[in-house]
Amino acid sequence: MPRFLACPSRRFCFTRHLFTRHLFTRHLFTWLLFAGLLASWSPLSANAAPGKDAERPPNILFILADDVGVDAIGCYGGSSYPTPRIDALAKQGLRYEHGFSMPSCHPTRITLLTGRYPFHLGHPKWGTFPKADEQKTVAHLLKKAGYATAIAGKWQLVLMKDEPDHIAKLGFDESCVFGWHEGPRYYEPMIYQNGKVRDDVKDRFGPDVYVEFLVDFMKRNRERPFFAYYSMALCHDVTDDLEAPVPFGPQGHYDTFVEMMQKMDERVGRIVDSVKELGLADNTVIVFTGDNGTAFSYLHTAENGKYIRVPVFSMYHGELIQGGKTKLTNGGTHVPLIVVGPHVQGGVTSDLVDFSDMLPTFAQLAGVPVPADWKVDGQSCARLWGDYEAKPRTWAFAEGSRGRAWVRTQRYKLYTTGEFYDLVEDPKEQTSLTQPSADAAAVQKELQATLDTLGV
Repeated sequence: MPRFLACPSRRFCFTRHLFTRHLFTRHLFTWLLFAGLLASWSPLSANAAPGKDAERPPNILFILADDVGVDAIGCYGGSSYPTPRIDALAKQGLRYEHGFSMPSCHPTRITLLTGRYPFHLGHPKWGTFPKADEQKTVAHLLKKAGYATAIAGKWQLVLMKDEPDHIAKLGFDESCVFGWHEGPRYYEPMIYQNGKVRDDVKDRFGPDVYVEFLVDFMKRNRERPFFAYYSMALCHDVTDDLEAPVPFGPQGHYDTFVEMMQKMDERVGRIVDSVKELGLADNTVIVFTGDNGTAFSYLHTAENGKYIRVPVFSMYHGELIQGGKTKLTNGGTHVPLIVVGPHVQGGVTSDLVDFSDMLPTFAQLAGVPVPADWKVDGQSCARLWGDYEAKPRTWAFAEGSRGRAWVRTQRYKLYTTGEFYDLVEDPKEQTSLTQPSADAAAVQKELQATLDTLGV
């Protein structure tokens, strides 16, 4: 027998065997524990901004009001509608003076989800989403960072009856949306939840269902980061292209714009309150904005199958103006943008923001890089949201129909068709500058170079 295996006695040999086995077990447990700690570490926590929870990035509650421009909001100078909950958000957080959308809802939502301007995506047809980009959305990006994702309210990118799994394809784990151009969104609503039509909401007011769904989603996912997208039905009017008019409200007509604004503000308050009630306020960023300018009219009633519209006029900084939705003027593209969060700098900022900035901003909050091949047009606007490195952009962009678009600074706007406006002196764009000052001419040259670079 080899010497190193020799054992002077059976008892000693057995004792030594037990001791060796004990040491091996202890070391094995230590190494398994260490390996577990390594496995639980992730770049997500390593990239967390200083001063924030090192284990998880912030939750994101994104609230998108429908057909609500700055002229409808009290803290922006509107006085026709009470908006105490939104005004309170602005007082608590950061209010942007220069937030811009597309002039109508579909292109704004395309830009929000992809971070790209619609013309770079081939001008998707109304009510569609480019199939080649279904995996390149803000929801998919946040899922890579460990977020749970959900949307409630309005989808608008497909007829749900034709493609009930479309929302999931674009990266949302859960959804609760009305059947766009299929049924009512308010009274006796037709609601798809996770691709299936609900049969228990006929006696409900749609916006209450959407809020309850998202509150429940946040409650169930409060132990992990989440992206809750409240795509509001309010304050868009009812669908008018069905075989029969959709049901009136209890007052015997469709809600007036004043009534819709009141209900919109109340439900913003309700979902914001839920964040605090769930104990999530210390790690949740709340963003409130609008998808385009205020509606120019709304459907008030239907008689003998014929819809009757009423114009929308609002007092804005003491002047009565009509809603500018679909126009490339301020009335159609200047939207409220308010951000609240535990590390968000309060006050008012003149930073420029457009909807292409949302995807890269949320990616920075989540600590996940945006793939270079996604070719996003936006940049992060989170420089005032905490300890995030981001530069203010020098121009914003919006595009309308027939290829017309603009780029602008806080003061000057240049259209692709050549018109150049000083929005401080001429906010209604009455007279294009043909002989601008030297300073204005320098800005015009820079904006033209931006249009050339964009290729619009």
